[in-house]
Amino acid sequence: MPAEWLAEAVLEIVDSFGAVSYETQKVEGHWRHGGVLYRDNLVRLVVDAPDSVKNRRWMKDFKSRWQARLEQVELWLVSCRIEIE
Repeated sequence: MPAEWLAEAVLEIVDSFGAVSYETQKVEGHWRHGGVLYRDNLVRLVVDAPDSVKNRRWMKDFKSRWQARLEQVELWLVSCRIEIE
């Protein structure tokens, strides 16, 4: 992902949720699709947000836009509920 696209994605999340973190270490992925071996340099964005219908809808829309823009077969979104007592 070009640095300017990462900056754009980060700012889009900050505008919606107020904050985002991302990992800068090198993460590579290798995967097969349609008999072709692909290699990716991966970026992981972390967003802490309340679990709501509005936020889930926003994330699905974000995923769809960026999946198309990056011409990816798939982008993964992972959601974890965190409870602190």
